[in-house]
Amino acid sequence: MAGPLAGFTIVDLTRVLSGPYCTMVLADLGARVIKVEHPGKGDDTRHWGPPFLGKESAYFLSINRNKESVTVDFKPREGRDVLERLVARADVFIENFRPGTIERAGFGWEAMHARFPRLVYASISGYGQTGPRRDEAGYDAVMQAEGGLMSVTGDPDRPGYRLGVAITDMVSGLYCAQGITAALLVRERTGQGQRVDIGMLDTTAALLTYQAANWFATSRIPPRQGNRHATIAPYETFTTMDGDIVIAVGNDPTWQKFCPAIGLPELAADPRFTTNQDRMQNYQAMRPPIDAAFRTKTSAQWIAILNAAGVANGEVRDIGQMLTDPQLEAREMITTMMHPTVGATKVIGAPIKLSDNAAAVRTPPPVLGQHTDAVLAEIGYDLATIAELRQKRVV
Repeated sequence: MAGPLAGFTIVDLTRVLSGPYCTMVLADLGARVIKVEHPGKGDDTRHWGPPFLGKESAYFLSINRNKESVTVDFKPREGRDVLERLVARADVFIENFRPGTIERAGFGWEAMHARFPRLVYASISGYGQTGPRRDEAGYDAVMQAEGGLMSVTGDPDRPGYRLGVAITDMVSGLYCAQGITAALLVRERTGQGQRVDIGMLDTTAALLTYQAANWFATSRIPPRQGNRHATIAPYETFTTMDGDIVIAVGNDPTWQKFCPAIGLPELAADPRFTTNQDRMQNYQAMRPPIDAAFRTKTSAQWIAILNAAGVANGEVRDIGQMLTDPQLEAREMITTMMHPTVGATKVIGAPIKLSDNAAAVRTPPPVLGQHTDAVLAEIGYDLATIAELRQKRVV
């Protein structure tokens, strides 16, 4: 069944993570994504590793499925002509170069909008296309630091940590995908394309939500609290007889169920802990008896007890444990692709579940330039011209 974005074509000049993550989401939803890469080199992540599967980077394979690869050097005139023809047939153009780079190549927003007024033009950059810092480079680790995430991640008495995944890259890609689909919806109504301008610092700021609200309300800098929550208690990690689990007592009625479930009914009656505000204020008195209780049973035993009591909880699992969870298999979140050089390889599936037009993994990530000849023929180049362009290393 065709995805909801079937019929839309995206010319994708992005590389590394934020842009490719965005276009993978759109491709999963059915859009045709033509990934434009530099001849002989391609996306930087093709060379990031180990691990490699054969000659293919596991990193690249993780974010480039459902796409076609066309190699074009758009610095020479012939390459610019190829890119111009691709864009002329496209609905969306997306790039994640530093501001000013794509403009110097002749493919900036103003020039493109004048030639192709229906085109949705999307840009992802570190600081956005406007403002005093627009020209600075943006990388995920830098954005986690500049965006305040590292200041609230980690133990109170140690330096801040970046998350174990490139969260600012990926959330920027997700916001860009949402912006593109919104712009396409408007274009279907008005006939006019528009620019989608995503700054990684902006999207990181958007992630701060209640941490930002707390600062606006109090002007106090939120401290690092390890695995504690800034405004809810208990909502954190506890050590069991054989591992660690997270419990989430999100409201006062849950607290009343939680205490007897762990064998501490007296805590539920203690006026120091009646409300969440009380528990936050008296946290140092609340935590020790709970901590001692959890150390008396295994994680599996506690999970069964807490599930029966209706208290949200979960085991702290490694990646291997998580990826072999039958729940993911039932939700088709682990799937197998047949790659032209790697063969069968497992990947994470598409998380957007629609009842009628589901997102899906249809084709594997392309090898570099895999679709160059076919796509160039489609936009009017004959075999002799394609051969000439390849000899000149334009494609």
